[in-house]
Amino acid sequence: MQKKTELITNRDGSIFHLSLLPGDISDKIIIVGDPGRVEMLGSLLNDIRVKKENREFRTVTGSYEGNEVTIISSGIGTDNIDILINELDALVNIDLSTGEIKEDPVSLTFVRIGTSGGLRSDVPAGSYVLTETAIGFDGLIHFYEGYDWLLDNLLSSVLAEYLEWPDTLAFPYAVNASRELLELFRNDKFIRGITISTPGFYAPQGRRLRLETFDNEINSKLAQFSFMGRKICNYEMESSAIYGLSGLLGHKALTICAVAGNRVTGEFIDDYKPLIMDIAQEVLKIL
Repeated sequence: MQKKTELITNRDGSIFHLSLLPGDISDKIIIVGDPGRVEMLGSLLNDIRVKKENREFRTVTGSYEGNEVTIISSGIGTDNIDILINELDALVNIDLSTGEIKEDPVSLTFVRIGTSGGLRSDVPAGSYVLTETAIGFDGLIHFYEGYDWLLDNLLSSVLAEYLEWPDTLAFPYAVNASRELLELFRNDKFIRGITISTPGFYAPQGRRLRLETFDNEINSKLAQFSFMGRKICNYEMESSAIYGLSGLLGHKALTICAVAGNRVTGEFIDDYKPLIMDIAQEVLKIL
């Protein structure tokens, strides 16, 4: 039996932050950051049977060509992903009324569709990056036990040494996407590579407004990094936690991001909604 303060539910029995009941979600879930994108992508669905929202978490569940899918917003950052993935998992793998963990775990499929910043000149604004490996600068995975088997420790160690990573920051962790989903989404439309997930938008991504960063050359260093033919393509703020928590909980996860701006060339696409819709249509067809 879980303590009430461990597994919190609302008066209607729904999970605390998401305000969802177990039957409200599909086993195929598209994650977007911006709550406004839920309605935008939801326009592609038919027979919408669930439409709920609480805080930054907005949800619709409907069908696409006869297959049920849920679209949900996470808000920004790995802290929100910690809430999202754990509560989605609880909806299918824990009895919310008793707190008992179910004997036969359910595996969910998560596909994150988002925006990102390109870190190389050959990842131009307007392109799509499929994240084969997410490297987290956020440190979230270190709060959980039993993750060592999941991580690509050689990659993260080589990168940390290359960047002369300071001890004052959480050690980077590298997590690979679901092999099944990587194969399913094999498409020349997508650039495959490594994505850096950061715990912030400004200094953690090498931006300087009034404050200096710990390393003013970090973006150029990341752009030049290569490991066994693998290159770093982009920055965003959620995938490391999605991959890490999904792996630990037995779910499948993949991220595909539109490159809204390129940090090398300075090019930025003001209206990137058509890019998101293009990715969404591709994802829905494949799922």
